[in-house]
Amino acid sequence: MLGLKNYTLTICEKPDTARKIAKAIATDDCREVWIDGVQVHIATTKEKTFVVCYALGHLYTLEDPTGNRHVYPVFEVEWVPVEKKFKVKNIIKVIGKLAKDASDFINACDFDQEGEVIGYNILKYACGNKQEKAYRAKFSMLTEEELRNSFASMRQGTGIGLAKAGRTRHVLDFIYGVNLSRALVESVYKSSKRFRNLTIGRVQGPTLSFVIEREIEIRNHVPIPYWQINAKFEKDGQTFNARYEKEKIMKLIEAKEVVTICKEKDAKVTNIKYLEKTQEPPTPFNLSDLQRETYRLFRFSPSFTLSIAERLYLDALISYPRTSSQKLPRSIDYRNIVRSLGSMGVYTALACSLLCKRLIPHEGNKDDPAHPAIYPTGEIPRRKLEGLEWKVYDLIVKRFFATFGDSVIRENVSVMINISDYNFIAESRTTTDFGWMSYYKPYTSLVDIELPPMQVSDTVKNLGVKSVEKYTQSSPRFSQASLVEKMEREVIGTKATRAEIVHMLIERNYITRESVEATDLGFAVVEMMQRYMPDIIATEFTRTVEKQLESVECDKFESKKVIDGAIKILTKSLSKFRSKESEVGKEISDVIASSDVIASSDVIARTSFVQKQVGSCVLCNAGILLIIRSRQSGKRFIGCSNYEKGCKASMPLPQTGIIRTSKKTCDRCKWPIVFVKSKNKHVWKMCVNINCPTKNKIHS
Repeated sequence: MLGLKNYTLTICEKPDTARKIAKAIATDDCREVWIDGVQVHIATTKEKTFVVCYALGHLYTLEDPTGNRHVYPVFEVEWVPVEKKFKVKNIIKVIGKLAKDASDFINACDFDQEGEVIGYNILKYACGNKQEKAYRAKFSMLTEEELRNSFASMRQGTGIGLAKAGRTRHVLDFIYGVNLSRALVESVYKSSKRFRNLTIGRVQGPTLSFVIEREIEIRNHVPIPYWQINAKFEKDGQTFNARYEKEKIMKLIEAKEVVTICKEKDAKVTNIKYLEKTQEPPTPFNLSDLQRETYRLFRFSPSFTLSIAERLYLDALISYPRTSSQKLPRSIDYRNIVRSLGSMGVYTALACSLLCKRLIPHEGNKDDPAHPAIYPTGEIPRRKLEGLEWKVYDLIVKRFFATFGDSVIRENVSVMINISDYNFIAESRTTTDFGWMSYYKPYTSLVDIELPPMQVSDTVKNLGVKSVEKYTQSSPRFSQASLVEKMEREVIGTKATRAEIVHMLIERNYITRESVEATDLGFAVVEMMQRYMPDIIATEFTRTVEKQLESVECDKFESKKVIDGAIKILTKSLSKFRSKESEVGKEISDVIASSDVIASSDVIARTSFVQKQVGSCVLCNAGILLIIRSRQSGKRFIGCSNYEKGCKASMPLPQTGIIRTSKKTCDRCKWPIVFVKSKNKHVWKMCVNINCPTKNKIHS
């Protein structure tokens, strides 16, 4: 094909990587040729000729041999080419032809589970079972020096454990995803004769349940009032605030008593405490830390952050981003990277400041055997970075700088002020050394609070004491970033797949995009799984599988045992589900139908969160009564979908507890009856019409 023999065939994951590798390892000549529309690089040295080709991500995928989407359970799967993917057929064909004249093989895909699976499958299926004999080029940056070093230190067999664990994970996810999703789709189709693209999987289920649990906690939360007391004082012409030493007062009468007694009374300084506090530098970014920080600063979704980080990696500007490590490699030259970055005007002053000191990074506890923490390579961008790319790149550079900074030092002063035996606390915070924060601006800041000079026994003028009523708050809803963080803490999914799973839940309309809230469809799917497949949706099951996959990676556990054990649990769950298939299908179909009505109610969708359909409108006889939660007040109520057309049907609802429809109407007023489940799990039925003659009576 090339007129060459006995060359080393090198498999890369992406076209940009193939080009960079060929250029880095070539010492005599580097050229490119096109074979059947596929670009191939030929790099020559004095000793060897390298033929470098690329994949486009996964060239092989798992498939159900039966090809019948209506059949489940399915446990026999096979690896097949991704025929629908652009150019995949030609790439596999070209690699297969090149493999015939090759004497050696190198896997140069990304060194993680996904990259290892990509390279392993190509070497196995396209190259004729060369996966065990292939050398492994392991690198964390796409700089020329890093690539040359990785090719100089290649070994056979490196990464085989990663490949086995990755392939096992793919089989598990396929078996669970296909069977659970088909069970859902079939139940809905048999009930409504309509096809809906519903999916659920081994990791999707527990992740969705996190959102549901948080949503139930929020809806069941009963706000409890409490009072805080604040005072304003004056000393030497300077006013300042203080808080009552008891942060929460649970009784109004007590709060009123404090305010009344302290009104217009003299205040005296009784104690002053001085405390110096230090704040250590941040740790280097791993992927989840980067995703969390970009969400905090820029509101980037985790998947969007990863896509930008991958672009920066392919441009050789940062190290490999799919890492869980918070440690920097000792092998890299920190000083050289800082010096190189300093040649960019925007970083000159910061780099000069760092180069005057010893560079020892402050590292975290998390480690990753495959890749170090994310850091800038020191390469200067060869193209103008787009605005969003620059934001992420600048954040990574400044985080890298900050890890070498000194601790921030703050002086805290706490002053105790007494009024009629009631103590108030005024605090000042003054930064004496900004340390690492000088390198991390504008991504962090401190606010100093100053107090006038005071001494014990000084009298300060009392300008007023007042109480403020507040309410206890429930836990906040997840953001996409905090949901990914929760998945990491619970050890489900991988650093490479967590953001993708959250994105999939949004695409399936199980959760909302911004402040993550479970939809009715999400509730219905989780409730169904909790009823019929509790083992699968349990976090403990997924966590156990993750630990088994880690053992497979270390060659301490057999892939077959992991798969057989998972199939045993799945078989039992699917059998129970199938016996209730019609019941489940009807329930989910009703929820989907409600969602369709809600989607058509434009005015309500713009102003409120619609949670579910409860029945036909009694007033206009044309609209649908919906449970609505106001975006402004957070209150939920009953409203008509014909609001835009003038129907004013509206009824209040209990603000705590879970509300479910009953499909029944009141015998007296014909308004819908709903079930209310309280926090203590007591369930009762009620007519939603507050003017119903039988209100306060239990409906049978």
